[in-house]
Amino acid sequence: MTKKELIHSSYERLVALEIADGSHAELFFRGADDQVTSQVVEFRPWLLTAGVDLGAQLSDNCGVQALEGTGAMRARVEFPEVKSYEAAVKQLKKLTGQNPSSPLAPYRVFTDLMQQAMIALQARLFHGMTFRELRRMQLDIECRSSVPGKFCDAKVEGDEIFMVALTDSTGFEVCLTERECGGEAGLLTRTLEVIQERDPDVLEGHNLFNFDLPYLETRCKRYKIPFAIGRHGRIAKSRASRFTIAEKTINYMRYDIYGRHVVDTYHLVRLADNTKREMDSYGLKYSAKYFGIAKPDRTYVEGNAITHLYETDLERLKRYNLDDVRETDGLSKILSASYFYQTQLLPLSYQNCVIRGNATRIDGMLCAEYLVAGAALPSPQAAVAFEGALTEASQTGLFRPVWHIDVRSLYPSVILAKRLSPSTDVRGVFLTILDNLRQFRLQAKDASRMASTAEERDYYSALQASFKILINSFYGYLGFAQGTFNDYMMAREVTATGREILGGMRDHLTEAGAIVVEMDTDGIYFVPPEETTVEAMRQRIQQELPPGIEVELDGVYAVMFSYKSKNYALLEENGHVILRGAALRSRSMEPFLRRYVDGAVERILNGRGAEVPSYTAEVEEAIREHRFPLTDFLQRASLNQTVETYLDGRKKGKSRQAVYELAARAKTRDYQPGDTLKYYVTGTRKKPSVADNSKLDEEIDNTVRDENVAYYLDRLKSLSDNFLEAISN
Repeated sequence: MTKKELIHSSYERLVALEIADGSHAELFFRGADDQVTSQVVEFRPWLLTAGVDLGAQLSDNCGVQALEGTGAMRARVEFPEVKSYEAAVKQLKKLTGQNPSSPLAPYRVFTDLMQQAMIALQARLFHGMTFRELRRMQLDIECRSSVPGKFCDAKVEGDEIFMVALTDSTGFEVCLTERECGGEAGLLTRTLEVIQERDPDVLEGHNLFNFDLPYLETRCKRYKIPFAIGRHGRIAKSRASRFTIAEKTINYMRYDIYGRHVVDTYHLVRLADNTKREMDSYGLKYSAKYFGIAKPDRTYVEGNAITHLYETDLERLKRYNLDDVRETDGLSKILSASYFYQTQLLPLSYQNCVIRGNATRIDGMLCAEYLVAGAALPSPQAAVAFEGALTEASQTGLFRPVWHIDVRSLYPSVILAKRLSPSTDVRGVFLTILDNLRQFRLQAKDASRMASTAEERDYYSALQASFKILINSFYGYLGFAQGTFNDYMMAREVTATGREILGGMRDHLTEAGAIVVEMDTDGIYFVPPEETTVEAMRQRIQQELPPGIEVELDGVYAVMFSYKSKNYALLEENGHVILRGAALRSRSMEPFLRRYVDGAVERILNGRGAEVPSYTAEVEEAIREHRFPLTDFLQRASLNQTVETYLDGRKKGKSRQAVYELAARAKTRDYQPGDTLKYYVTGTRKKPSVADNSKLDEEIDNTVRDENVAYYLDRLKSLSDNFLEAISN
């Protein structure tokens, strides 16, 4: 099976699709010779209605097509251009009394016009291309504050951009300065020229959406320089937007650049950490070290020294700026390839593929298959509660050795083994796509193992990883409230089967003499019985499982410290420690507590748990004697709404929150949704009102030690008491 057989595309090497005007789409192609060409084709926007009669009532329609099947949306209505389509949406609101987002609306609107065009044209991006052939450009700016100690503000006249570093995936590099370009206006002009000259398909940066692009746009406006970074010299468009990562809402300033995609590696890092949740920071320098791409000779510069270095050591600052974009490129190579290959299957832009959830991506695939076949779409089912995965922490304490047995893609395997399909999927598309993705992934894994070159191996490895992400999301789609083919009864059956399989594995392990420590969704940590091997145990459990369900013993650990459910530490044979769970590794935890956890867990795992009380006493003494810098007490929190919205809520009686109180009185910058603040707690009470007794990191004065010693001692005691209780069990 090839990708062309998996999902059809009428176009090869298509790198971007834009709505050129009200009735045309422009398609951009990057040829094998690396040259970019474009083609303008007719585009008719469309929507769906519950029947032909309703569609026929809409003004200026240029065709109503009856769709086959019994689905709720049985007619597709086309319009000659976008204005008449938008007028029809307003007309439908009046005719039906329902907004498009209402589950009662007898019509459906696909608000993403690019998605409409891709479905209508049967177009997918990047077919016939590898990730290496995509032209990616990285950008990073350096600016200075006109007020020492204050964060740069693009709206302040003197807070200029004085340096811009640009690299791209061909090896091109340049570092521009205002000194060399005749001032800030010249620097901005030259930056825009380089972008146009290099003509990237993708613009990348770390915190690009919330810092670099808004700053550049604001400074361009100051000099009346058009922010023309799109193809054909088009002006970039920006708007406030948001997306979600698990339960977290990420607010950002979205930029749409004609003919190009924008990918923020800050978002990629956050998405990558969503499962493990073990990163202490999402900043560029920390992320580069975490992913192993920070070079030994990397140039580091403290933020407050940048302006001074521009005057005293320009070459060092250039090296620093270039290292920033090089690391951005490195992060993108690791984290964005899977999104590139997913985009080849989806009727979405590359930019949207990154920020749309897995369930939304799957919905796009399913709906496109139906609409291309001229089939009616069902309406989503109303949400129904159902029992989830089997999760147990059977034991707490210290265990050695510990093995981990895992069911390979448990829920997708259950769906395929039992041939389950959503009740409204009358064409069987859900199961067909899942089956094809699984086969394709297995082929890619085999090809990766047999690859003769590193480039070929990387290609197939990224390919199979991207399909794994989609495959494992098919179960979650069943419970997706907005999913066109969602099915809560099917989701219930899948989880029930999963619980039965995992429970059977647990019982078999117990009967065999193993000690089950922790169970979570599709895997079990256990202490193996004596005189057995990893492979013998795997085969023994495999024999007990139904056809189509495969297990693997994917982890052997010297020691496991089970702290509480879903919170544990593992010691690998090579001495590496793995922490899992927010109670042991949380980004909101103060640095001194994170170090304490690392130290305590390391002692516990290495059989020195008796040292924890004395180790705790050492940390307590350091807190009392103010030996830790104030930065060690900083907590992190993000704004999910504007300060104004929070203050309005306070007037209506909503509770106070420290992070918003601090943002409201901040002196050095105007905090916006999505920004992260760092603060520490002051005062003397063990249980203070944090909203009234805290300071931002910008207020730190190391000559005045005003951290709340009693509060931090209590934070430490709560953690140490829990450790001692866990290891005493």
